[in-house]
Amino acid sequence: MAPADTEAQASFEKYVLPELDVLYRTAWSLTRSDAEAQDLVQDTLLRAFRAIDRFDGRYPRAWLLTIMRNANINRARKKKPDLLDDPDATFERSLDFADDDDPESLVVAPMFDAAVEAAFGDLSDKFREVVELVDLNGLAYQEAADLLDIPVGTVMSRLHRARKRIRDHLHASGLDSEVLVR
Repeated sequence: MAPADTEAQASFEKYVLPELDVLYRTAWSLTRSDAEAQDLVQDTLLRAFRAIDRFDGRYPRAWLLTIMRNANINRARKKKPDLLDDPDATFERSLDFADDDDPESLVVAPMFDAAVEAAFGDLSDKFREVVELVDLNGLAYQEAADLLDIPVGTVMSRLHRARKRIRDHLHASGLDSEVLVR
């Protein structure tokens, strides 16, 4: 193995491999399918490996999520619309992606899940993307700001307001604030 290959491999292991969980969670939130999420992560990893020698080492998670976002956009462009397909067959295929065996769904009350999803769904795009990046994917405020190309203060403000809106929605749904404390 050439020294450049060894260096690229070391950089890949240092910056990319620790982010695999975040990449999968983000890919799943984009695709809502285990197989599609795995394909998107694989595509992202391949693109990251090819570009690792140009990566400066700053904010690897934001760098990888940007690669993933671009890969997902490219994948969506390549997909052919299935408007002419049989609607029953399309529905049957969508049932294949349902994941009923998720352990978390067995523990968390369905009513709470529904209320959280409704609250999250009611957020505007600018609030939802900040919550998804910071709370769901674990990005630091600065990483989210860099990814969204907005000031870090804006990320913090949007996150605060989004969390408050979710709390208010849950309270209005009759869920005690004690449920939120784990």
